Amino acid sequence: MRKSYIDNIRSLTILLVVLYHVIYMFNHVATDGVIGPVTAFHGQDTLQYLLYPWFMVILFILSGMCSRFYLEKHTEKEYIRARTRKLLVPSTIGVLVFGWAQGYFNMAVSHAFDNIPEIIPGPVLYLILCVSGTGVLWTIQVMWILSMVLLLIRKLEKGRLFILTEKAGILTALLLGILIYGSAQILNMPVICVYRFGIYGMAFLTGYYVFTQEKVIKELEKYWLPLLLAAFVAGILYTCVYYGKNYAVEPYVNSPLAVLYGWLMCLAVIGGMKRFADRESSGWQLLKQRSFGLYVFHYLPLSACAYALYTYTNLPGILLYVLTGLAAFFGGLLLYEIVKRIPGVRWCLLGLQR
Repeated sequence: MRKSYIDNIRSLTILLVVLYHVIYMFNHVATDGVIGPVTAFHGQDTLQYLLYPWFMVILFILSGMCSRFYLEKHTEKEYIRARTRKLLVPSTIGVLVFGWAQGYFNMAVSHAFDNIPEIIPGPVLYLILCVSGTGVLWTIQVMWILSMVLLLIRKLEKGRLFILTEKAGILTALLLGILIYGSAQILNMPVICVYRFGIYGMAFLTGYYVFTQEKVIKELEKYWLPLLLAAFVAGILYTCVYYGKNYAVEPYVNSPLAVLYGWLMCLAVIGGMKRFADRESSGWQLLKQRSFGLYVFHYLPLSACAYALYTYTNLPGILLYVLTGLAAFFGGLLLYEIVKRIPGVRWCLLGLQR
């Protein structure tokens, strides 16, 4: 039986990812690789601080939960094939097929072409564009790696960890924040800071071993409001303390306050969505069917629109935000609808066979 609240959390989180990237493109804090400020007012940057500590973490928790439910009814070989087709293929072959387009705008926005010699061979430039166009696909690259690591852990622990977590409840979920904090300090890539294997790996494993336990979910559902209030207080405090700092790099991204807020928010979202959104409807179904495609494709029309408007028009900053947001959402959906109808290409970019 499908857990509707999991699908709905993922769908809503992806919508927040799109919104975050629109704000990020014109933000006043982390301006490398983006257009940068287009308005004197910068209160909208607050959204970055309120989203970044938790919205990727919760996606990895959900991925771990889905892995558990899938492996209950499928073999490990089926799991490997499914995860490879859905995650690895789009983030490797898909990058080589279509990543050059995203790479072009990423490099144009960051003025990277100014530093590339004209004599560079075409094939080398193509590979540079593709690597630069990895973009949001880093997430599914990490998810695939963690999925393969999970199979090794399963062989080593032989089900003993499930026995340890059978009686886990809200106290266990809260105390796991200590492990999350510890893991946030390790396995962080030094240059490409989004590759945080420590915290995302631990989130994935807690999703698999802890958040698939019914008692944990029931208690999170019961205490969703206190958790949300605590997260709200921690989030406001975190934003006030670090506002103006680059929240995506150390020491701010893995500070105790950032991890505390992010973890409380994850628990509150899971509990609240289980209570109020554990159902299907035509709207939820429509969003669920297109959320992965929106995630994969939204950043290309977003960056293309932002670059074109900023370079060739003199529109007010607020219009740049609005038009870029519309391009990201509707352009991403349009690209998805086109690509999923092209045999071969849909397998490369989305892992879709039919």
